[in-house]
Amino acid sequence: MELKIKFLKWSAGLPVAMLNEKTAKEMGLHAQDMISIKTLSRNSKEVATVIDVIKGLIKPNEVAVSSELRAHLGVKSGEMVEVNMMSPPKSMDYIKKKMDNKTLSAKETDSIIKDIVNNSLSDSEIALFISSMDQNGMTMKEIVHLIEAIQKTGAQMKFKSKFVVDKHSIGGVPGNRTTPLVVAICAATGLIFPKTSSRAITSPAGTADVIETIAKVEYTMPQIKKIVQKVGACMVWGGAVGMVPADSKIIRIEKSLKIDPPAQLIASIMSKKLAAGSKYILIDIPYGRGAKVDKKEALKIKRKFNYLGKYFKIKIECVLTNGTQPIGNGIGPALELDDIIHVLDPNKDGPKDLEKKSIFLSGKILEMTGKAKKGQGKIIATETLVSGKAFEKFKEIIKAQGGSLEKLKRKSLTHDILSKKTGKICLMENEKISSLARAAGCPVDKFSGIYLHVHVGYKVRKGDKLVTIHAESKARLQEAIRYYEKLKPIKIK
Repeated sequence: MELKIKFLKWSAGLPVAMLNEKTAKEMGLHAQDMISIKTLSRNSKEVATVIDVIKGLIKPNEVAVSSELRAHLGVKSGEMVEVNMMSPPKSMDYIKKKMDNKTLSAKETDSIIKDIVNNSLSDSEIALFISSMDQNGMTMKEIVHLIEAIQKTGAQMKFKSKFVVDKHSIGGVPGNRTTPLVVAICAATGLIFPKTSSRAITSPAGTADVIETIAKVEYTMPQIKKIVQKVGACMVWGGAVGMVPADSKIIRIEKSLKIDPPAQLIASIMSKKLAAGSKYILIDIPYGRGAKVDKKEALKIKRKFNYLGKYFKIKIECVLTNGTQPIGNGIGPALELDDIIHVLDPNKDGPKDLEKKSIFLSGKILEMTGKAKKGQGKIIATETLVSGKAFEKFKEIIKAQGGSLEKLKRKSLTHDILSKKTGKICLMENEKISSLARAAGCPVDKFSGIYLHVHVGYKVRKGDKLVTIHAESKARLQEAIRYYEKLKPIKIK
């Protein structure tokens, strides 16, 4: 059926279309059904989308599209398009196969990923695929197929230098914002570091959320190349680059489900690193009580990454680190950035645990690339940090991304949580601390979160500060206070 495009001042955050109730009935469609919209121009474009059915607002001869669809199709208001009902895609059979704990072939995995990218699968159908990966896991062959399928859907960056490096943490530890520090230290030594990062999935902040407090993180690939050529590094949101669009869509659904399947986690990391043209990759795997994985699972993930490094012919090194408590003091975009600046600036005193881990990771990368001899990496990383060279490089990167440290100066509402007894901090529950920061408004409210005054092993007296909650509204602040009292994420003996 040919219908006329109508624009409404509305962004759904994903491709969505609306049809008049009469038109939908004529086409045999219901709300949440899938349709295809095809332009009638010579170089026609086609996209699949989910629909909503409404009365009024849209005439029977019209189809209203979200701003995301408008951008994808490149259509004008009033332009005629062809709208058709879509049958369930074949990839749904493959998703059901995975739900039955059966192994997917390369062709079947490819079909699922292609349908995710072209929007032929609804959010609920993608959620089934994610859940089946989480419940049933994937073999190494399936993970390789998944990486290759995700890679095929996007573009790839290439740099002339052979010293293109990357670093990634599997997450699960609040704070732990080592990436900007590692990028600054390594780039200051001459390594090329095109860092594309995720936004938060289950944590209070991702690296992209943190950098966004003071700089732009959404860039096209040509723009990223220009930044990297100018300053040797970048810290941008991978979802805006178009390198791995399938991964970005899957991550969006993972956020709502609050799950991060190991197979998808590995495929997500590898596909992004390969797309960024990385030759040397360091993987940080925090483990232990309260982390995403225990030591047994951490070693299993390490073996998988080592296998993938050989398969894709790139140098990968994995390090297992202590993930039993938060790292740094600030939890939340702006608070974590404040920790980063305090570590980078030689005139300030930053969290020692964050500084120590960042130097360790940087040293590993320097040794991997031959920039430092075995056992000398930490020495060079420390000199680069203490001299202020890393801080200067960080400011260069931020400036190249249109940012300024001055943007960090913004106040929030605060409330101190005090110790009700004298004793020793024996446990800080990562998941509850992350949830507390999210209750305060993270990661959307950039200046919200929590500041930790203590860590495991600290001795406290009754009345000492344990946590300062930061929020951008009174309602969020009160909610976070109630949440703390209910869950009590810090235990004192």
